[in-house]
Amino acid sequence: MTFTALKLWLRAIRVNQWTKNGIVFLAWFFAFADESQAALARGWRPFLLVTAMAVSFCLVSSAFYLLNDVSDYDADRLHPVKRLRPVAADLVSKIDAVRAALALFACSMAFPAYLVFRHPDRTWGFAVILFYTVMQSLYSGVLKRMPYVDVAVIAAGFVLRAVAGAAAMDVRISPWLLVCAFALSLFLALAKRRHEMYFASESRDALRRYHPAVIDTLIFVSAVATLIVYVWYTLAADTVARFGTRALVSTSVFVALGLARYLRLVYTRADVGRPERVLLTDWPMWCVLAGYAVSAVLSVTLGR
Repeated sequence: MTFTALKLWLRAIRVNQWTKNGIVFLAWFFAFADESQAALARGWRPFLLVTAMAVSFCLVSSAFYLLNDVSDYDADRLHPVKRLRPVAADLVSKIDAVRAALALFACSMAFPAYLVFRHPDRTWGFAVILFYTVMQSLYSGVLKRMPYVDVAVIAAGFVLRAVAGAAAMDVRISPWLLVCAFALSLFLALAKRRHEMYFASESRDALRRYHPAVIDTLIFVSAVATLIVYVWYTLAADTVARFGTRALVSTSVFVALGLARYLRLVYTRADVGRPERVLLTDWPMWCVLAGYAVSAVLSVTLGR
C-alpha cells in the first residue's frame, strides 16, 4: 500500500474521530485517585487493558463509519463537507469499504474475546461492546432516520464506552458519572444536529423533522443537566468517601466554562458539526481541559 493510499484509508476510517473513544479512560481516571480502587487502577497492566478496550472501540466505530458511508452514499454527496469523504467522492469503492468494515469489526472483537478468556468474571466487557455493535447496527439501519432518537442513541454509545472501560479493569464507576456522560454526549450530539440543520439540511432525512425551537431548548436543558449532575456527583456521600475530600466540586467551574465555551461556538455558527475538531483546534477549550485536569489532581491530592 502506498503512502497516498494509506492516507486515503485513514481518512475513510476517520482516525481523527477516535478522540471520542477517550471516554473509555473515564473509569481508569477516577479509579486511579479512588483509595478503595487505586490498587486495581495503578500500574501498567490496568492502563494497557483500558487502552486495548479503547482501541477495540476505535476499530468497531471505524467499521460503522465505513458502513454508514456506504449506506448514506447518495445523501453524503449533497453535504458540503461529507461529499469529500473517500466513499462519497468515489475514491474508495463501496465494496472495498464493506470489506474493510468487516475486517475492522473482526479485529475489534479480538481483545474483548481475550478478556473473557483470561478473566471469565469480566464477561460484561465483551457483552458491552457486543451490545454497542447491535445498537449501532440498528442505528445505521433505522434509528438514524428518527429525529431525537438518533441523538439519544449516540449519547448512549458514549455511556457504553465508559462502562466498557470499567469492565476492562473490573472497577466500579459511579452511576452519576454515567448520567453525566449521557447528558454531555446528548448536548454535543444536539449541537451537531443544530449545525447540520442550518448548513446541510438536505443531507439527512431526520433533519427536516427537527424543530429549531425544540432543539435549542434541548441543547440548553442538556447543558444545564450536565453541570447539575456533575456537581451532584462531586458532593455525593459516596464520592466524598471514596476520594476523601469535597474539594472535587471545584472542578465543576471548568465543566461550566467548557459548556459555556461550546455554547458560544454553537451560536456563533462555528463548525460544531465536528466536535472532535473543536477539541483539537480550539485553544480556549484546551485551556479549560487543562484547567480541569490540574484542578482534579490538586483536589484529590491536596484535599485529603
